[in-house]
Amino acid sequence: MPFLNNLQRWADERPDDTAVVVAGKRLSWAELRDAAQAAAACSTAAITVLAQPNSTGFAVDFAAAVAGDRECAVLDPTWPDQLRDEIVQRLGSGVDPVPGAAGGELADGDPASSFLVGLTSGTTSVPKAFTRSRRSWQQSFDASMEFFGLSQGDKTLAPGPLAASLNLYALAECLYAGSEFHTLESFDVGDVHAAIAHDGITRLVLVPTMLRLLSERGLLGCVDASGVRTIICAGSKLDARTLEAARRWAPHATIFEYYGASELSFVSGAGLAAGEPFAAGSTAIGRPFPGVEVRILDDSGTELPEGAAGNISVHSGMVSNGYLWGDDGQALRCFDGWFTVGDQGYLLDGVLHILGRRADMIITAGKNVYPHEVELALSSVPGVASAIAAGMEDDLRGQRVVAGIVPSHGGVTATQLKTGLEDVLAKDKRPLQYFALDELPVTDRGKVSRRLLLDWIAARDSRVRHLA
Repeated sequence: MPFLNNLQRWADERPDDTAVVVAGKRLSWAELRDAAQAAAACSTAAITVLAQPNSTGFAVDFAAAVAGDRECAVLDPTWPDQLRDEIVQRLGSGVDPVPGAAGGELADGDPASSFLVGLTSGTTSVPKAFTRSRRSWQQSFDASMEFFGLSQGDKTLAPGPLAASLNLYALAECLYAGSEFHTLESFDVGDVHAAIAHDGITRLVLVPTMLRLLSERGLLGCVDASGVRTIICAGSKLDARTLEAARRWAPHATIFEYYGASELSFVSGAGLAAGEPFAAGSTAIGRPFPGVEVRILDDSGTELPEGAAGNISVHSGMVSNGYLWGDDGQALRCFDGWFTVGDQGYLLDGVLHILGRRADMIITAGKNVYPHEVELALSSVPGVASAIAAGMEDDLRGQRVVAGIVPSHGGVTATQLKTGLEDVLAKDKRPLQYFALDELPVTDRGKVSRRLLLDWIAARDSRVRHLA
């Protein structure tokens, strides 16, 4: 793992400084180093399966599990035992199924060797598994530290589960940079507000749904976030209301959003400085990260002209090694050194515009509609707090576009929504049905789920109401 040599350095230079804080429990750099060294000496397993809730012990065990040339597979602790057992079986011999050590000296191994087995989220089937080299994350650390401006003086709070790649990366990045890392045992708005108020948090790493809750409730409760200088969001595009609330709540923060994928690492991003104007409903997701080249390719690997939509493809040293299992030939494709996960977008004046996953695309009456475009357009309509779009089966059209709306305090009608989209979205992309939602349908990791929206509608869930 690329942070272990640095961890040794910080423990020697600043032994008593705080390295990791989880729900108020602290580990200094020396304590983290010593505990991880002891854990690493307890096992010679080639691969460790780590399935723990957030704790200081997680940080210790993760560091130990990637010592030398060992590998670690990080699993969601909420996954059922049967699923975990299946993953352990697929990983083969030399697996330590108990969270803990990975053996060997607490030092970084060969940069080209694999250290991490990443798994896509899911509980209904065995998730796809891919591997990453130590070098790929070291290059990612250098790129993200430059792009986001991480320094040793920062205190980062990533309040989500460490089993999720966004938060696991934030932990490792801070250990590499010698910067203090904070998280919670589980996400709780009040606990996050308390940490920001009392621990001097300067940097937040989270998904947009969490940022919305923290900002709006923080404004209502007069929670002071003026010390937060950086907010990093990933997982979905920031909508106008979330962005406005965040800027009011954390008035001095530069708000970053970026596009990336677990298999690709960082691709592109943009930072919105305090007071800087923004364009609501834009599909733009910034310029390529340091060390990343982006092209738009068709399905044969031919580069498309500027403005034409196709596969967002990247050339970078941060790309993963590929899949151990679960690859259908489409999940991660390579065109002569250019990699894509099938996300669709286009380039315009050097800025990447993202349209969404090919798998999410709605085909209605022979037209391709990306839910992401519809959602961004809806978010600019007055009366809309947030929106989600999906394709529902339709005997005539194949699929029809439907939208779920979380109204703002004044509410909104279907007529207002239709009128609001007239000048911002082509007619054949507009929803044919609108539903008012009490809340956005999200997974246990805080990501918006279009599949769950359709399930709610089909089941006539009490959180859904048809808008006439």
